[in-house]
Amino acid sequence: MDDQRYLYVSDIEEHEVRRYQLGEKNYTLVAGGNGKGDGLSQLNVPAYLFVDRDHSVYVSDWNNHRVMKWNKGAKEGIVVAGGEGEGNALTQLPYPRGIFVDTLGTLYVADLWNHRV
Repeated sequence: MDDQRYLYVSDIEEHEVRRYQLGEKNYTLVAGGNGKGDGLSQLNVPAYLFVDRDHSVYVSDWNNHRVMKWNKGAKEGIVVAGGEGEGNALTQLPYPRGIFVDTLGTLYVADLWNHRV
């Protein structure tokens, strides 16, 4: 939930992230929504989320082995970590887990398979 009381929900079946206003049934699509895939407008099992102060949404794109950042209102995301498949190289991020962005904008990603952050 962000500071304006919006709740962000990851739908791993539809490969998208939705934002709900508390008390409302309708949602706003904030990431993905273009089917399962590896394009910049697609996600493939969006597993973990983080929302920063600017309401940018960071998504652990599980099966694409990357973390995506979706700026508020954007139709496409930006790859901010991983994206080079499975493995232990610094550019590889197999099935990224929890994510956090600090106040300086530093991204932290739990890389379970490689035992690193």
